[in-house]
Amino acid sequence: MPDKFEIATYLRETGLLLSAKGENQFKARAYLKGAQALESSQADLGKLIRENTLTSIPGIGQSLAKTIAEIYQSGESHVLQELKQEMPEGTIELSRIPGLTLEKIKELSKSLGVSTVAQLEKALEEGLIREIPGFTARSERALLGKIQRMRTRASAILLVDALEIAEELIAYMRSSLRGIEIEVTGDVRRWYEAVETVQLAAKHRHVDKTLNAFKKFPLVVDVQEENSDFAKARLANGLIVELHMADSIPLKLLETTGVAHFNHLQKIARKKGLTLTGDTFKMARRIIAVDSEADVYQALGMSYVPPELRENDGEIEEAMNDDFTDLLQMSDIQGMTHCHSTYSDGRHSIEKMARAAEKMGMKYITITDHSPTAHYAGGLTVDRLKEQWEEIERVQEKVKIKILKGTECDILADGALDYPDEILEQFDIIIASIHSRYRQDETRMTKRLLAGLRNPIFKVWGHPLGRLVLRRDPIPCNVEKLLDAVQGAPLAIEINGDPYRLDMVPQWAKLAKERGFSFIVSTDAHATSDLQNLPFGIHQARRAGLKKSDVLNTQNVSSFRKAVRPA
Repeated sequence: MPDKFEIATYLRETGLLLSAKGENQFKARAYLKGAQALESSQADLGKLIRENTLTSIPGIGQSLAKTIAEIYQSGESHVLQELKQEMPEGTIELSRIPGLTLEKIKELSKSLGVSTVAQLEKALEEGLIREIPGFTARSERALLGKIQRMRTRASAILLVDALEIAEELIAYMRSSLRGIEIEVTGDVRRWYEAVETVQLAAKHRHVDKTLNAFKKFPLVVDVQEENSDFAKARLANGLIVELHMADSIPLKLLETTGVAHFNHLQKIARKKGLTLTGDTFKMARRIIAVDSEADVYQALGMSYVPPELRENDGEIEEAMNDDFTDLLQMSDIQGMTHCHSTYSDGRHSIEKMARAAEKMGMKYITITDHSPTAHYAGGLTVDRLKEQWEEIERVQEKVKIKILKGTECDILADGALDYPDEILEQFDIIIASIHSRYRQDETRMTKRLLAGLRNPIFKVWGHPLGRLVLRRDPIPCNVEKLLDAVQGAPLAIEINGDPYRLDMVPQWAKLAKERGFSFIVSTDAHATSDLQNLPFGIHQARRAGLKKSDVLNTQNVSSFRKAVRPA
């Protein structure tokens, strides 16, 4: 009988094929989430099936439970078999190309036998695709461009996706090997916006068994490198994962979290007559006990440096005098900022958003739906805006959390804001953002932003550079010139916690901090579940070295409101 990991592979393949087919995406995601839930479960699978209690595993419903039971008992899935019969070979791989529909994949398979991206690229370069009905020379060029862009970005995935894979792999390893110590390390531990490699550090008494279990992870398609204490593999989605075996987890974490940072620590250690590696820390031949990374920093005469700061960019020198205890933390946040409701493009009502934030312990929430120009996002006309204000007043009577009236107001092409001043003055908070005409050149975009930032009513610069991680580059503008021009203004800059945005980047946030700007850390929530984006914003802020005192929504509602209220 297949084990839970083999069954999870069936579920994952089914979910990917359903997604490629264009089926209900909730259904496709249910299979993918079910695969993860099954791998993470510690319950006796056979017993659950015999007792018909598979639904006791969070994330597995009745329909999925029947599929799992079928696979367990027969070794097959009729749903997956039907999908494979219906869809050409290579559908999952080819469907990763934006705009390549299932119908087009079928035509490519039928006409040219194309089943891989490499085969498609070769056919495109030879001019064969334009001869197929539904394709033209123009679409041929477009597909080539998409493949090339996909290839340049294929080596990286979003942090949010990398975290999910890391958690899934850790759960798999822990369920496969009793007594294993395993932690995520590398760029994921430093909360980089996008990562090329998911790295794990592990300790177990049986190294061979650990490496073998890693290689058998269901998503592994190719083991690229392996030695006595290390393995590197490629997953089905193209991501590279590495497993570093360790005698000491703290030392291995220290070595792999930031290479340049660790190299600097090694130099300091040598000057003190110490030897520091990813496996040992010693004075001459005497081994120094290391229970945590902090032990090493203490022995080197400095404070523990949080993983997000390990860039070898002055943080080691800072650690000689600063203990980083005032670096922003989740518990510091008192208010949930930049939240949308069903009045524009949000999925939940004002009341549901407010209650969800209140449940998280927040003291206030800003409802900042879109302004009129963002018609594609249900931007609010003045009449609709007044309806929203009345709704906020009604909801306020039902909840303890303070609801602040706000807007995410478009910065128009000429730098003006999207509501007249007499309306803007009535808001508690204005988050002003760019949502259109991204292709203006640097000179025009800088001028546009400067006009907006100089408006005294404008208090919060929302997702400042408009980027979408791995999908859209930052808008072209002279950031340093903008910050210099409005230095000293009562302007806050948003650190947007949407994992698809994570804007602005630490480089510019550090520069803004040096110039005395304040910040808000937001979730850009369009549903109650998006309020859980907060950790992404917190860690992005920590990467910039932001402290509690730098962030306005660590303040109580009275102080926050005073700081952001339009002048």
